[in-house]
Amino acid sequence: MPDNPTSDVRMLAPAQAAEVLGVSVDEVMELVHSAQLRGIRVGSPARWRIEEASLAQYIDDRAEEARLTALWRQSQEASFPELWGKGVIRHGD
Repeated sequence: MPDNPTSDVRMLAPAQAAEVLGVSVDEVMELVHSAQLRGIRVGSPARWRIEEASLAQYIDDRAEEARLTALWRQSQEASFPELWGKGVIRHGD
């Protein structure tokens, strides 16, 4: 039997995704509609399901964004001598 690439896909209800992210269901649905999370409508009546892998990727992307923002802010506070290891080092405090 051939491998089915969708067999390992885990889907979450919007409420479950909202709980993981600590946001409302409406905010999760906004993320789906803006294509920041992958979701599909399944069943009858159709209900939204969010792909767990896309939720994990979204969290990783936000963590990386926060890390880069923190590094940028830190670099804005540093003087050039601090960055290059030469000259007078100024301290903000």
